[in-house]
Amino acid sequence: MEKIQMLIDGAWVGSENEQWIDVINPATGELITQIVRGNEEHADRAVQTARKALKSKEWKSFKPFERGQFLQETARYIRANAEALAELESLDIGKPSAQAKADIEAAARYFEFYSGLADKVFGDTIPIEEDLLNVTVMDPIGVTLHIVPWNYPIQITARSVAAAIATGNVVIVKSSEDTPLTTNFLAKWFHEKLPKGVFQHLTGYGAEIGSALTSHPGVNQITFTGSVPTGIAVMKSAANNVVPVTLELGGKSPNVVFKDADLDRAVPAIVNSIVQNAGQTCSAGSRLLVDETIADELIEKLVEKFKHLKVGPPANHAEVGPIINEKQYKRILEILGTIDKQAKILVGGEAVQVEGYENGFYIRPTIIEASNHNNSFVQEEIFGPVLSVVRFTDVEEAIELANATDYGLVAGVWTKDIDVAHYVASRIESGQVFINSYGAAGGVQMPFGGYKKSGIGREKSHLAVQNYIQIKNIAIQVQL
Repeated sequence: MEKIQMLIDGAWVGSENEQWIDVINPATGELITQIVRGNEEHADRAVQTARKALKSKEWKSFKPFERGQFLQETARYIRANAEALAELESLDIGKPSAQAKADIEAAARYFEFYSGLADKVFGDTIPIEEDLLNVTVMDPIGVTLHIVPWNYPIQITARSVAAAIATGNVVIVKSSEDTPLTTNFLAKWFHEKLPKGVFQHLTGYGAEIGSALTSHPGVNQITFTGSVPTGIAVMKSAANNVVPVTLELGGKSPNVVFKDADLDRAVPAIVNSIVQNAGQTCSAGSRLLVDETIADELIEKLVEKFKHLKVGPPANHAEVGPIINEKQYKRILEILGTIDKQAKILVGGEAVQVEGYENGFYIRPTIIEASNHNNSFVQEEIFGPVLSVVRFTDVEEAIELANATDYGLVAGVWTKDIDVAHYVASRIESGQVFINSYGAAGGVQMPFGGYKKSGIGREKSHLAVQNYIQIKNIAIQVQL
């Protein structure tokens, strides 16, 4: 077993004297590797190094088009190593191989997409008065901190790191303690190709090294993906140093199905939206809002699909993998065990024992018909393969229910009526609304972020570069 060291100041940090954290394979319950339990001293060293790298002639001499060329080269490197990276991602998270491979391609697309923007971040000239030349210049924001969650580690690392490097910043990535493998793989590549300190990879617990990083006065910007409580803590910590944050904090996203919807088209998308990555997705379609006139028909189709979903490890070519760790596994089972008596579990709702993988964390994909949209399991993010169903009577009630949570990340609207589609989409409080579909493969070009407690700011698309620049106005008085 090769232990994973941190990359700080151009060197691999992790001696036998360090404290180490076990990384567990959720599919088997077995030890994969160990990571360094990073601390405040490690955090400070990384930030100080990043600040030196930001000002170094070596990094400043990288022209924008050269940064773009490097990002293109990174995309090619990821694709050349796609099989190895997909195996690591599956090992780390337990997700099916096909999903892991899709994540690797999405990561390559992020580097490819932002490579094309590296030399196209333009300023403006502003007409003020004769003999005054006024221009805006887009400067890098500085030392950027990227706190990556465990559910899509390579994708989420790629989407913010690529934008930050494209705009000339330096990067510190803090991996989840559960899923460090693919980021460590990329760290080795950056270590070989970039000046010392431009990219650094730290590991450990969020409450320890994560907190030390978010509160460090040398950090200029923070991108965080994770839970609402942790996001609030990150934001409070950043506020002490007046540091901007980009937060993506999850959701309780609805699929809204009207009576004229094409159910043969909707059913596979609804199923995939909640069981992909075992429901451990911020944008999971965890609520189903359905017109009461077709509810029985749609529910019957979904229950039949859920019954035939194969649960197990990647090695078994399963469609639904394990829950990430024992703590989350027990939390989901506890929620399922305390469902309101008025609610009805239509399928699933229990743990699954997979032969040969008895120590893995498996849960049967579950559909619950809620008695009330205010039921706690309808309102709270469960982060597992659990779908809540609520019926509605008309368009206005559908919109009201769609908006009746603290979140607003993604929504799906299913109807053949273009008027209904536009009317509903314009009134749903959500960062993304899909009509007769749900999600997009990678969705690199689409801005992604949420309303309400789903977060602040937007990632993906050309808009994400705004997170990593600051605008300087220069006014030149011309005199002869």
